[in-house]
Amino acid sequence: MEAPKDVMSDLESGMATIIRVFHQYSGYKCKLKKAELKALINNEMNHFIMKIHENETLDELFADLDQNGDLEIDFKEFIALIAMVTSACHEFFKPNHHDH
Repeated sequence: MEAPKDVMSDLESGMATIIRVFHQYSGYKCKLKKAELKALINNEMNHFIMKIHENETLDELFADLDQNGDLEIDFKEFIALIAMVTSACHEFFKPNHHDH
């Protein structure tokens, strides 16, 4: 059951979006294959991560994320990517502190 958007906080809405986007690309199996991960990154994260054009780049990223070695990215492994990218991009969104 999905809570009405006006009831959810901004953070909860963001979390729900992450879950929804993961399932949009992973489908009923709830795991991403390499091509699905590449499509998700290129379509949904292209302002935060450079588009993946090289198979080498995709292979390295996939191997880093696939902690259990099953050749698919499950939701927990995907969240590690979200956490890394969000942490790396944090500097761009920090509020400016002015001396008063």
